[in-house]
Amino acid sequence: MNHNCFHPADILLPSFTATDGTRWSAVACDQYTAQPDYWEAADALVGDAPSTLRVILPEVYLKEADARIPAIREAMVDYLDNVLECHPDSMILVDRTLADGKHRLGLVGMIDLEDYDYHPGSNALIRATEETVPERIPPRTVIRRGAPMELPHVMMLIDDAEKTVIEPLSEHAEDLPVVYDFDLMQSSGHLKGYLLSAEKQAEVLAALSAIATPEIMEAKYRRTGLAPLLFAVGDGNHSLAAAKTCYEELKARLGDAAKVHPMRYALCEVVNLYDASLEFEPIYRVFFGVDSMKVAEDFKAYCASLDGDSAPQTVRLSHGDYDETVTIPHPVSTLAVGTVQNFVNDCLADGRYKDAEVDYIHGEDVALSLGAGEGALAFLFDGMKKEELFPTVIFDGSLPRKTFSMGHASDKRFYTEARRLG
Repeated sequence: MNHNCFHPADILLPSFTATDGTRWSAVACDQYTAQPDYWEAADALVGDAPSTLRVILPEVYLKEADARIPAIREAMVDYLDNVLECHPDSMILVDRTLADGKHRLGLVGMIDLEDYDYHPGSNALIRATEETVPERIPPRTVIRRGAPMELPHVMMLIDDAEKTVIEPLSEHAEDLPVVYDFDLMQSSGHLKGYLLSAEKQAEVLAALSAIATPEIMEAKYRRTGLAPLLFAVGDGNHSLAAAKTCYEELKARLGDAAKVHPMRYALCEVVNLYDASLEFEPIYRVFFGVDSMKVAEDFKAYCASLDGDSAPQTVRLSHGDYDETVTIPHPVSTLAVGTVQNFVNDCLADGRYKDAEVDYIHGEDVALSLGAGEGALAFLFDGMKKEELFPTVIFDGSLPRKTFSMGHASDKRFYTEARRLG
């Protein structure tokens, strides 16, 4: 690799002696999209305390974006002036205790958007793992465009089966300064962060460079001439695509001057794909506003019409007392989620169900509960194995949108760190 696309950042954090960490950190905005009660409870818990909840737009409120964005901007300015403190040229080792007690290690720094490309077939060092839907980018660019700061819920994955990059840092964590240490709201576990020394940062960068050399790429994926892939976007793909879009807009206006602008970079957390706590779970689909049984019959007819050469698949359909497992003998898509998503795309494109809406749901129980509602139908299926991720991105481009989730909604990244954008 000619250069490293991961860098230390001027990370902003509140003083956690003056600011309550539990109320400060809020879960990723793209979670609990069909459960407004979660966000109402978070709002009640936060009250008037400083909180990242006040500087994000939960997607459950996307339709209220125009009304909410001015308050978000105002809170950002207030926090930059009165709450946040700068830790210059920093990387943070994150020890996240999940709700089930498992620990997930991560590393917070910033990536260079010059090395990121979300388009299918990209050979960039940083690539999307799922199909990027253009319609989902504009609402995020509206929030980022002109914002004085960013907060990341983006989680990058590295393919480091030998555990050479992040895990060695934990062996010396007791020697590092602690920058935060608190419980997360709504029974979501615990968060502890350690500030890396310049020496440890250098070790990280050297280890990152070593895991995506041409020789290592060939050994891992059994093919010569592969373009190095260092980071695959695990969570927050559309938010990162919005950051890229805003940076490209800036380059169009400023030319080369944009290359020294803070917008060139995006704060994120890097996690090893082989972290023992990291589990891939399917993201299910639920139709709303439809004749449930008509959709079920249409899906079965669609599956019967397929004449691909992928291995047979099964998809479970559920609506109240109706529960059926459909077998797809000759699917075109490699994964069951792809078969379902192609059907969903066709239905939404041709408008066959006039009032239909589709949501993407984490958790089988939630999907079944929502699918039992009037005019709803849930689609459930097996998920992909995490070791299949990097080879799929390298050889097939990207997965269908929202193919997998890394754990339950409560295990998602919580907004904690920030960075100035201007």
